[in-house]
Parts: sequence; structure tokens; C-alpha cells
Amino acid sequence: MVAGLAGAMQVSFMSQLGDRITVVGAVAFATLFTAVVALLLLLIFRRSFAAYRDAFDHPWWMLMGGLLGLLIIFTVTYAGNRLGVAATVGILIAGQLIMGAAIDRFGLFGSTKIPLHWPRVLGIVLLGAGAALSLKK
Repeated sequence: MVAGLAGAMQVSFMSQLGDRITVVGAVAFATLFTAVVALLLLLIFRRSFAAYRDAFDHPWWMLMGGLLGLLIIFTVTYAGNRLGVAATVGILIAGQLIMGAAIDRFGLFGSTKIPLHWPRVLGIVLLGAGAALSLKK
């Protein structure tokens, strides 16, 4: 719940910063700032940089989460003021739910297979409809 609240705030903050310093500038700033804070947290809690080295011992696709995060940050920065915060968040969540259901259903990326029953399909359809309706101004 807290992450969801933060996500909506992020859309608002980033889209406004993007309007002031360009979308690419805002994404670059946010990414660098996040990297510095994450590095400091790593040093505080682990007292080493070993996690950076250890990450490369795993499949390449596991390392793509950061790039996908960059895509999400770019998208919310670009879309927030153009579509509105609610519409941007709705579309983002609808996409996440659709991909999440596909990952669960087919056990993609090493995930446990979870059947896709009608209540989950209905939830995805309703959320998609809500996201589409939120585009109307």
C-alpha cells in the first residue's frame, strides 16, 4: 500500500520535474540520485560492495530489473502531466497486472505457476476498463 501511494506521488513529482528540466534530465537526475542513495544503504547495511560483484553470478535477465525501472521512470515522467496522474497510474497498474498474470500463469522467469481463474481475469478486465475510463478528461 505504501509503495502504491509512493508510486502516485512519484508520477506527480517526476512529471513536474520533467517539465522543468526535460524528461531525460529528470530521469537522469532521479536515476543518479537513487544510485547514490542505494550505494550508501549498501555500505551502511552490508559494509561492502560485494553485492555488485555477486549480481554478475546470476542469469543476465535478472539484471534487467534496473533497466525496466528506468523505463518505468521515463514513462511516468513523460506521461504524468500529459495524461494526468490517475490515468498514468491506472495504465501502469493495468499493464503490471496483465504481465503479472502472464508470469504467474506460465511460470515465467522461474516463478511458480499459478492458475489464471475467472476472478483474476475479471479483475484484469475491470482494471483495464477503469484505466481506459480514467483517460477521459
